[in-house]
Amino acid sequence: MPSVTQSVMKLFRGSTEAASGEKPDQAKQRLTRRSSGLTELARVLKSEEPLCILDIGSTSAANIRYLTERGHKIYSEDLLEASTDPALVTRNEQGERVLDEKKFLAENLLQGAGQFDLVFCWNLADYLDESLVKPVVARLWTMTKPGAMLLAFFHTREAGPDAPCYRYHIVGPDTLEMQPIGARRDVRKGPTGAVHTAIQRSFRLQRVFNNRHIENLFRDFSSIKFFLTRDNVREVLVVR
Repeated sequence: MPSVTQSVMKLFRGSTEAASGEKPDQAKQRLTRRSSGLTELARVLKSEEPLCILDIGSTSAANIRYLTERGHKIYSEDLLEASTDPALVTRNEQGERVLDEKKFLAENLLQGAGQFDLVFCWNLADYLDESLVKPVVARLWTMTKPGAMLLAFFHTREAGPDAPCYRYHIVGPDTLEMQPIGARRDVRKGPTGAVHTAIQRSFRLQRVFNNRHIENLFRDFSSIKFFLTRDNVREVLVVR
């Protein structure tokens, strides 16, 4: 019979650090931060009953290992990467560029209703295209159980538009490692067969939510708790 980790690994979408080609110098760039929100969740993660957990940030092998070693089942979807699919681009009635939310949700977050006990959103909402943020939160509401918890990070205005996007790794009950997600590179062959490498994109801070915006975003959830930190980030813990 396969181990819990082997079974769970088949569920993942997105790439781990090894698959994404992380180099030793990139690993050295990781920062460590204390997380009040994660501390609040530590009691939940000690549950003797296996939890069903959804991680919608950039896929982290450390998170997979940390959670499966505690007997929990984890699903991982890199929604930020999925949102860069050119096939999603369309125009609204005003002719403005938007992403097709129906197509996006038809291809992502396909697990059943009321399935998850815990969701890690990390800083997804700050970097995701605005046309997808509310539809994704609405879908998460349907996918979580009553009483389920959701952890999300939001930048404060002082962070600035060039605030780096991070992959978050759980390394302890109150500690995270933050790995910068750099620009993606597009490698193509030209008409003469020569290989051209160009920077395709990097993830930029799209907007800054204030507390009222965040409360409105999660208005269908039963409660919300804010934790202020020293690095221009609000940690938000929401209960379904």
